Amino acid sequence: MSASAELRLERVSKRYDGVTAVDDVSFAVPPGSYVVLLGPSGSGKTTVLSMLGGFTSPTEGRVFIGADDVTAMPPALRPTATVFQDYALFPHLSVAGNVGFGLSVRGMAKRAIAGRVDEALRLVGLDGFGPRAIGATSGGQRQRIALARALVTEPALLLLDEPLGALDLRLRRQMQDELRRIQRSQARTFVHVTHDQEEAMAIADLVVIMNRGRIEDMGPPDRVYERPRTRFSANFLGESTVLEGTVAKAADGRLAVDTPCGRLVVEGNRARGDSVAIALRPEAVRFGVAGPGEQALGVLRITGQVFQGSFLRVTGTGASGFTLLAKVAPHTVPASSDPAPIAVRDSGLILLED
Repeated sequence: MSASAELRLERVSKRYDGVTAVDDVSFAVPPGSYVVLLGPSGSGKTTVLSMLGGFTSPTEGRVFIGADDVTAMPPALRPTATVFQDYALFPHLSVAGNVGFGLSVRGMAKRAIAGRVDEALRLVGLDGFGPRAIGATSGGQRQRIALARALVTEPALLLLDEPLGALDLRLRRQMQDELRRIQRSQARTFVHVTHDQEEAMAIADLVVIMNRGRIEDMGPPDRVYERPRTRFSANFLGESTVLEGTVAKAADGRLAVDTPCGRLVVEGNRARGDSVAIALRPEAVRFGVAGPGEQALGVLRITGQVFQGSFLRVTGTGASGFTLLAKVAPHTVPASSDPAPIAVRDSGLILLED
């Protein structure tokens, strides 16, 4: 069995006819991690995945798996396997034939292949499906078959290119749990591409947020969500209100910043007079007078409400014209249309780097 290996990219770039798809990307991933490359279409995440698999060669930079420089190594020789978005199953082969295809190409004995295929199908919850035709399987089952086909080769690095995009919401969430369970049981490194923020938060040990070919932010999902570094990451992973302001006072790692909703105190290091941006997470905002550990944001006139199950997504306008977003329990929203006081937790104020 191939052991999970460290993954490392060193200043990797990819250009197509003068257009930069990936721009000077570097990161290292410890063995046995579940990594999610997250970003909008055109952000470069799929190109990075393709370079990891050897399907695309970097214009510059190097790719390492373990101690090996695999930058110029063809896909067939890399300790990797890929689950593609369209699954790429062979309709003329049975489930077992699809799962064992890679092993048969390597010349493994039929009896050994059968044993490995049965084990892989059990791992993905399809025990006994081997003889079934591909046309007799559902979309969710085909996703599992593609996953079994990749895992049966025992790769050090499993690459997943938006593997859940074709599934409905319920099945997608079920497969998120399955992928995480399999990754932990195998202790392998998974690299998963998606544009779905909730999916990234649900499965990742490490989230890499990409935009325009570069890394905007990178870290554990809780850190990237709760303390985003840039405007893009604050608004792509979740939602935020971003307030522009000017530093009025700076001392001991804390800043007093004049903003459209008053003076706010936030952790950070800037000079007096600097222009800064502060993100407010909507979950940290509530209606009412500010209490201990909170700061007042003035008053808010509600302009819109959307019921989203356990919370209301509320938009409103402050006295100075700024627009603010809050996610609050339905019973806490004022019944009156009059402007109401609003407050934010200290921990919900985030000084952005850009």
